[in-house]
Amino acid sequence: MGIVGFLVFGLVVGATARLIKPGRQNLSLGMTLLLGAAGSVIGGVVANVLGTGTIMELNMLGALVAIIAAVMLVGTAESIAGKK
Repeated sequence: MGIVGFLVFGLVVGATARLIKPGRQNLSLGMTLLLGAAGSVIGGVVANVLGTGTIMELNMLGALVAIIAAVMLVGTAESIAGKK
């Protein structure tokens, strides 16, 4: 059940990142999930390093870092996709 929760949170993080990022992004739902999950991992690692929780534990600092990381990942994916 932990993996399903992680993927759902990744989708929420990815969708939030797409809402925060200005402009239109040409990303699929799968790419949004992937970038959100990657942002969630980054947020979990940062929270773990700072000692506020583990990678799989949901906390405010980890969620905030996850959203910020996902916004940056969406911007990076958008610029890479735009070059093709």
